[in-house]
Amino acid sequence: MNGTLLAIRRALALTSKLALGISGVGLVVMTVAVGWQVFARYVLNDTPTWSEPVALQLMAWFILLGAAVGVRESVHLGLDLLRHVVPEWAGKAMDLINLGLVAFFGAAMAVYGTQLAIGTWTATIPVLGLPGGVDFFPLVVGGALIALFALERFVDVLLGVKPAADVEILEAV
Repeated sequence: MNGTLLAIRRALALTSKLALGISGVGLVVMTVAVGWQVFARYVLNDTPTWSEPVALQLMAWFILLGAAVGVRESVHLGLDLLRHVVPEWAGKAMDLINLGLVAFFGAAMAVYGTQLAIGTWTATIPVLGLPGGVDFFPLVVGGALIALFALERFVDVLLGVKPAADVEILEAV
């Protein structure tokens, strides 16, 4: 693997680890927020108004960041029976078409998510007091990462490179 490709793969590996870490923290914080909401509602008889919008915002972040990492690590569900019975060249073509479509879809999510964020920026999320466009940030970031990670996998398939584990990438000199 040449130096430029290795540097890009290192950056993408770090980005993936960061996205996964943020997803994990978001999941824990959302669980705490929802737990507090239930406790406050049924024990203290005083439901916090902020907990539901915060939980929804965090859920959007960890779902979309987790989906992007899933694209990079090829762990999404798929029906690949046909892929395994066709000749090697046909399987490679199917993989390239699939990854190209995923990259296109991720880019579309980022572009249209940006348009939605801009279009709703003047609105306000009532309880949080944030601009309405903030709701679409996870779509923009998640879509961009999905496109980026799908392109990384596309290049791997195109070059015939088997994706290395992130540990190998990060430790390579």
